[in-house]
Amino acid sequence: MKRKKLAVLSLAALMAVSSAAGCSAPQKTSEEAAAPVTSEESTGTTESESMAQEETQDGSTGRVTDGNGWYLWDDSGNVNMEGRGAVGENAMIASAKVEASQAGVEILKAGGNAVDAAVAVGFALGVVECNYSGLGAGGFMTIHSEDGEVVFLDFRERAPQAATPDMWPKDSKGNVIGNQKAIGGKSVGVPGEVAGLSYAFEKYGSGNVTWEEVLQPAIKLAEEGFYVAPNLGEVWKDYYGWMLDYPEFGDIYLKDDGMTYEVGELFKTPALAKTLRKIAEEGKDAFYKGPMAEAMVNRINKYGGVFTVEDFENYTVKEMEPVRGTYRGYQIISSPLPSSGGTHVVEALNVLENFDVASMEHNSAENLHYLAEAFKIAFNDRALYMGDPEYVDVPIGGLTSKEYAKKQAEQIQPDKATVYEEVNPWTYEHKDTTHFSVADKDGNMVAVTQTHNYPSGVAMNEYGFIFNNEMDDFSADPESPNAIAPGKTPLSSMSPTVVLKEDGSPFMVLGTPGATRIITTVTQLISNVIDHGMTIQEAIDAPRIFNTSTSAVAYEGRIDKSVIAELVEMGYEMDEKEEIDKYFGNANAVYYGDDGKLYGGSDFRRDSKSFGY
Repeated sequence: MKRKKLAVLSLAALMAVSSAAGCSAPQKTSEEAAAPVTSEESTGTTESESMAQEETQDGSTGRVTDGNGWYLWDDSGNVNMEGRGAVGENAMIASAKVEASQAGVEILKAGGNAVDAAVAVGFALGVVECNYSGLGAGGFMTIHSEDGEVVFLDFRERAPQAATPDMWPKDSKGNVIGNQKAIGGKSVGVPGEVAGLSYAFEKYGSGNVTWEEVLQPAIKLAEEGFYVAPNLGEVWKDYYGWMLDYPEFGDIYLKDDGMTYEVGELFKTPALAKTLRKIAEEGKDAFYKGPMAEAMVNRINKYGGVFTVEDFENYTVKEMEPVRGTYRGYQIISSPLPSSGGTHVVEALNVLENFDVASMEHNSAENLHYLAEAFKIAFNDRALYMGDPEYVDVPIGGLTSKEYAKKQAEQIQPDKATVYEEVNPWTYEHKDTTHFSVADKDGNMVAVTQTHNYPSGVAMNEYGFIFNNEMDDFSADPESPNAIAPGKTPLSSMSPTVVLKEDGSPFMVLGTPGATRIITTVTQLISNVIDHGMTIQEAIDAPRIFNTSTSAVAYEGRIDKSVIAELVEMGYEMDEKEEIDKYFGNANAVYYGDDGKLYGGSDFRRDSKSFGY
């Protein structure tokens, strides 16, 4: 693929939403769901945004807005569940924050392509959604160009060279003692976000905008500040204890009085702005080499890490072939290992393809039964076989084959939960995270999922960012295919996915955060659109389920109670979550309408907003 021009509720109740908050609002057409945002919308800081910012410089609270009359919450503190989607004629960006979506559209309007826009969105999210990604994080990117070429970029965090299976002390049963695997220096992986976004820009950007230009929106957000949204405000409170235990962490995100920022307060990170400006001026080497790299190594090791400067200097982005499959004639293109996500999305869809899902009522007991069984099959295989392919052999061809899925599907009983006999995939072998989607009218699509899992507690206050704790994604079992090893990439579920029609024309681009729920959410979204004929916003709004090979079926409380009773009768253990629960991810997707328009769908489970033009 050559460098080319790719055409251009109340806040207090947010996490315990009741049906009175509009969760059961009737589904809308694409045009209705997108009504608050039109192709006439501008990007950047509008006059209304500037006025709002001026009004809040005295310390009073402000509201997140798109600058065109839509607000994330109203004067009474009720979170706006409507208007998360958008419609555009030329391009569309669906991301976890309106500020980030606007940043991407700004770059598109300046002549950048879909990759340029994705890089701008990625850096902007590291500022306004710093709880999920940032300079200390990593991720995956799936790129589809208008000429049909597809590439996958792996810039996931990796284990330092001194990492070993015994780096975490264990008891006699092999369980890690304490929480060193999840917090502190031994939980940190070498971050890849700066390298990955830089690689994408240099190799697949348009050449029409500069590196400094794509970083400028993030720099501006860090320097001038942004209003704290409900999800970020809640997460900061959850991390308060860690901020006290790790003073550099608290130094960045606590106010002068030692308390967390409240929803609607203006938050600035001048240290991060300075760091981003240095990266803009000097490139990725400013991060991976020299004084900054040395400072990062010292800080991580201060809290028990085993890093050297060489771990940063030697970090490289991996360009790979994506996983491919089909579902009812549509082409599915998604993440390869070290992400298990794409493989198991394809596997679950292959299982579902053996049943007439379209004839089933959406989220009926019958529909959910077959979804749950498909997920059980996929997650059983995930536990048995998946790991970094540079370290273990994995039967990807078998796991994604139609024949293997048919053999597994034959075991599913129509009226009860199933216990499976093992089917050998080698027989069929033929040699918290954030997500955003970018698409344009010419079929250029970019799907990006970034994450630092949870904060490790280790932070660079002088540079304004926190580190990931991705080493926690390794298994502590040295015999596991996902056991830690020097330079190894931990297994992931991230599934940035592109869907094409049978003739190869663009259909949609999608993904979500949510740990292992990523696999089940992406599968459900694809089925909602293809099998049940939903608009992209309807597909995202619909209640979700999640289960693995061993877990109870978790479900959003909006699902009809009579359906849940039927599933219990079938032998399922059911785990009710909130009616609208961020446990099930935060999907962001773009759909190509038959009318030639682009429809953005964004999740009301967090603070997401689509933006297009």
